[in-house]
Amino acid sequence: MDAGPIPGDPDWSGGRVYTDERQAEVVADPEALYEAIRVIGGGHGYYAADWLWRIRGVLDKLVGGPGLRRGRRDEREIGCGDALDFWRVLDAVQGRRLYLYAEMKLPGTATLEFVIESRPGTSGRCVLRQLARFRPRGLSGILYWFAVKPLHHFVFSGMLQGIKKQAEHLARPPGPGETG
Repeated sequence: MDAGPIPGDPDWSGGRVYTDERQAEVVADPEALYEAIRVIGGGHGYYAADWLWRIRGVLDKLVGGPGLRRGRRDEREIGCGDALDFWRVLDAVQGRRLYLYAEMKLPGTATLEFVIESRPGTSGRCVLRQLARFRPRGLSGILYWFAVKPLHHFVFSGMLQGIKKQAEHLARPPGPGETG
């Protein structure tokens, strides 16, 4: 029976979800922003701290996980159910959302979500929300979250800024002598 947490249970008893949420305003339309998001992983990498992603992939493979060996089915297209390195695509909505589930070996459950929000009244601007969520399994899961949390600054902030920069580049009209 799963009745949820009992009042008075401490947070660490299993009901807690840790979240690392970041956002950035992007001078690009939702389609250009989604284009920059949907190419992550595989040979393209993750826009920042790729060496940390590779280390995580090696560690995952050592404990029986998929590691980074799966890559991606297609370099540009992504759809629900696709494998993406050690992630599985749970939802992919053009110009709106990419939602990934971690299939790596973890002491808990992890997801990574990118949500694109249009700014009413602002043409060519939107907000990108990046949400990393982790539901720990036991004390080892809680310790894992707090051990990797300091790395989130490099990994997730860098990824967010890289996506923003790429989307703004894609949305920028070509200058004289450039091709689009």
